[in-house]
Amino acid sequence: MSAERAGGTGPNRVVLATRNTGKIAELRRILADASVPVEIVGLEEFPQIDDIAETGLTFAENALLKAHAVARGSGLPAIADDSGLCVDVLNGMPGIFSARWSGRHGDDTANLELLLGQVSDVPREHRGAHFACAAALALPSGEERVAEGAMRGLIIDAPRGTNGFGYDPIFVPEGESRTTAELSAQEKDAISHRGRAFRALAPILAEVIF
Repeated sequence: MSAERAGGTGPNRVVLATRNTGKIAELRRILADASVPVEIVGLEEFPQIDDIAETGLTFAENALLKAHAVARGSGLPAIADDSGLCVDVLNGMPGIFSARWSGRHGDDTANLELLLGQVSDVPREHRGAHFACAAALALPSGEERVAEGAMRGLIIDAPRGTNGFGYDPIFVPEGESRTTAELSAQEKDAISHRGRAFRALAPILAEVIF
């Protein structure tokens, strides 16, 4: 099914359920590398679509909630993702609560400081963690697909780097000595949970849209 036949305003347009220009640019890079010829647009083109409450109990449920809401509101195929940091000694938390771990949604500094305090007495060898991401595709017809990605690593004692956001400054991926906030955008795309989920979704998108 083409985006045009799905009720879009142009051929092969897909809405990414975000107003974050960095995420939009990231998905455009990944789909271009995968040779999937679609035009990715963000929610700034659809002011009638309100913020969607993330009431799911898993990353996949939250991603699907957002993707279906945007597909209905835009009349176009929609992609949404949900991701977070899962720390082994915290039984996988903060997980889906990563963005509001300190109680204030999107307060990166408070979230990071709280997490560091919670693992401050945990030896380095037991600070394993992973970033997880679920990327969901929904069509206006109700059809849906989900792809997932993960990036293993460990939590360090203090923030390093300025290129990332969220918990990036305290997370060192496996095989790296740098934090994800010290990697370039291209380096991070290649190994990140979001990059892996979006790359896994790319062939699904090509199969469903065309």
